[in-house]
Amino acid sequence: MEKRSTSRRLKKKTTRRVDPTIVICVMLLAMVSVVTIFSTTYLQYDSGSYSATIMQIAWFAIGTVLAAVVMQLDRDTLYQFAPVAYGLGLLLLVLVLIFYDRDLAITNGARSWITIGPLSVQPSELMKVAYIIMMAYLVHGYNDEARKRNIEEMPARERIQFDLKFLIKLTLWTLPPLALIIAQNDLGTTIVFLMMFIGVIFVSGITWYIILPALFTFVLIALILIVLVVYERELLYSLGFQDYQFARIDSWLDPFGNSATDSYQLAQSLKAIGSGQILGKGLGVFQVHVPVRESDMIFATIGENFGFIGSSFVVLVYFILIFQMISIAFSAHDAFYASMVSGVVMMFSFHILENIGMSIGLLPLTGIPLPLISAGGTALVTSMLSIGLVLSIRYNEEVEEEDLAKNPVVKAVRWVNKLVPRKLFNKLV
Repeated sequence: MEKRSTSRRLKKKTTRRVDPTIVICVMLLAMVSVVTIFSTTYLQYDSGSYSATIMQIAWFAIGTVLAAVVMQLDRDTLYQFAPVAYGLGLLLLVLVLIFYDRDLAITNGARSWITIGPLSVQPSELMKVAYIIMMAYLVHGYNDEARKRNIEEMPARERIQFDLKFLIKLTLWTLPPLALIIAQNDLGTTIVFLMMFIGVIFVSGITWYIILPALFTFVLIALILIVLVVYERELLYSLGFQDYQFARIDSWLDPFGNSATDSYQLAQSLKAIGSGQILGKGLGVFQVHVPVRESDMIFATIGENFGFIGSSFVVLVYFILIFQMISIAFSAHDAFYASMVSGVVMMFSFHILENIGMSIGLLPLTGIPLPLISAGGTALVTSMLSIGLVLSIRYNEEVEEEDLAKNPVVKAVRWVNKLVPRKLFNKLV
């Protein structure tokens, strides 16, 4: 009996935890999404269709399964998977430039979608997840090297050189996806990648002697661009800027100045949200026409149907979701996880701020969806995959290697990881 009890004490208990706060926030946003899309695409019209609502529910189901799969992956498996994800993401970005949907490109000006049967897939959305994991991989390597070289004891000049070299490395790994997305003529997604890049830099450990001048330079460039937009557009035309981009800026600066054409969408959004007042007009009640309500301008539906109270509820749920993600990153005490969550937080935060900001006239219009609410399969799946990455941190923190080795998902990903030529990849990194 004594031997049996001893063996039981020696065997460690595996503990898996799913963060309830994040799950509840995602469920609440999913309900808002389905109800709002149903209101927008069915109740708004006499001959409305259920198809958009059914598709959104289906995408949530697919996204939930994928998030559950990603959640199974432990830190080391995710870390080793970074080059695979990054390589596949780049391959998809190349393929979309060849096989992009010509009709959609004519409609919205961007070569960002591949149409497969009834489905349109946007590879740049999936690349966001791959990019986040890759940046976390690089930051982990930087922190390992920093500990070995004891950078806290380095002279200031040597520390700056060390960090500057790493910043250049981050930039070089960011340029390929950025260039391919710019080639797609997708300004909104380009800005999202820049925001994720900035977010990773802030948590990487790079000295402020580099971050502050870089931040100052970024702000200076932004101010110069604003001045050029107002006074010297010919120069920007020569740099590749296009008429529709200037039209969005003009409509932002003066929403009702040309409300019949360029600023029509923004002017109608402002009217719709304002008309909802405090409590809203009720589900399915629309008195203002707003184009693409179900996707980019879905916040206009929330404002008109549910008013200030409903809109504030959505913002509150987002705030709780972002706050919980940040708290998980702090509790992890790991450079890889902290950088990964930082990328996810920056992606979500910028999407939320930009989408809501453009809907209420605070920011220029861009084709950026509202995470977990706007209609759109690829964007929704990307958001759910990102949620899965964050959930994986606590889900696997007390799991033994023996149990991980039995997990079929982990086994499959580890087998794929073995296909990467590590020696060659390590030389590149």
